Amino acid sequence: MAEYAVARLDEIEEIDDGRIRFRAVRHRFGIRTFGINAMTARADGDRLINEHDEAEPDSSEELYVVVSGHARFELDGESQDAPAGTFVHVPAGIKRTAFARDAGTTVLAISGGPEGKPYEPSGWELFAPLFPLFESGEYEEGADRAQALLADDRPYGAAVYYNTACFESRAGRTDAAIAHLRRAVELAPSMAELARGDEDFAALRENPAFGEIVDG
Repeated sequence: MAEYAVARLDEIEEIDDGRIRFRAVRHRFGIRTFGINAMTARADGDRLINEHDEAEPDSSEELYVVVSGHARFELDGESQDAPAGTFVHVPAGIKRTAFARDAGTTVLAISGGPEGKPYEPSGWELFAPLFPLFESGEYEEGADRAQALLADDRPYGAAVYYNTACFESRAGRTDAAIAHLRRAVELAPSMAELARGDEDFAALRENPAFGEIVDG
């Protein structure tokens, strides 16, 4: 019989991805059937949700819940006021972001699997702290930390393998980059098209194995 678990919001460690801070609620409880994270503003005007549109293949709809404070959502260029108690449902393909009107505003972001498919944890929340290393060009350190993450042998999704391969390609670790890109495409064949035009893989373009992976 599974055991229940209880945690207060401030007991879940914040993760900084270089743009926003969030608490990986799904990871904290080991949830495997849906995704959920929490974002809390430290100051008035803080961004709570990174701008994105969930337009990639197999993206899912998201439900945001303002549990405290007061937020403002921007949805495909339209502004929506969202005080505490507001639910905001956003299908895939709609550009979205949100800001806190007041410090202390907390928003939950809940997601499921793509339509007709079960939810599969991607592990992106664990990879998120590595993104600032990519932006600053610290590819060697990023590759080392990404490889350590994968060494845990958890069931990561395709994006974690893909992003690890990006670090490794930029760091000149060709064999490792090929291996992880291959795994990413095995998990999500749509990644092959993305990789074809990705400048992170410029160093791999002349490698026959790269062509085999992206061209099938």
